[in-house]
Amino acid sequence: MSEYTKTGGARIGWSNATWPFATLKVNRNKLEINATILGNLVFSPQDIISIEPCGMIPIFSQGIKINHRVKKYNSKVIFWTLGNPQKVINEIKKTGFLSNSSPISEELQTEIHQTQSQGTFPIKTSAAIAIVVIWNLLFAIDFAKAFRNGFKAPPLGIGASLALGFILITSLSLLISTKARKILLKEGQHVDNIKKFIYFLMFICGFMLINISVLSFN
Repeated sequence: MSEYTKTGGARIGWSNATWPFATLKVNRNKLEINATILGNLVFSPQDIISIEPCGMIPIFSQGIKINHRVKKYNSKVIFWTLGNPQKVINEIKKTGFLSNSSPISEELQTEIHQTQSQGTFPIKTSAAIAIVVIWNLLFAIDFAKAFRNGFKAPPLGIGASLALGFILITSLSLLISTKARKILLKEGQHVDNIKKFIYFLMFICGFMLINISVLSFN
């Protein structure tokens, strides 16, 4: 079966993932846009109304717009590409996806419907809220201390370090712990779909943690 894969960016509604945080993968029976933390969108040929070029700025803002019928997904779905959008559409046509009017297997249809029913955001709502609350509470330690000192001391200290460490541990748990994935990820979501984002987040948090540690010793 012919398959086409391309790395790029994506826009889902008002949320945007820049290159290279999105991957387009298409075969005869399925089109998938993995936009890491923004979500993993899956379409069958019957879900697609049309695919058209979009964008106004060559290279920096051009891509293909996926016009679809999936109610759980935002109506605005764009895959950004550094190449010619029409070439991407032509490659999708070569897979036979756009011309496929044959029913897909019941197993694949069930898999696609299960993914679509979860929406786009891969993290459970309750887990996302808990992470945000804990993050803010830990940062509040530093702001409370700075307030008591009349904001004469640096606003970032042990609270910021604990918050960044919390995100690092949570990210690492997602990568290595099956139990953590069951707690944090929606059913049908896979950690492989958000690995790029996890590695990027760990790098940023690690970099900030090192800088805060250095400043605290000066």
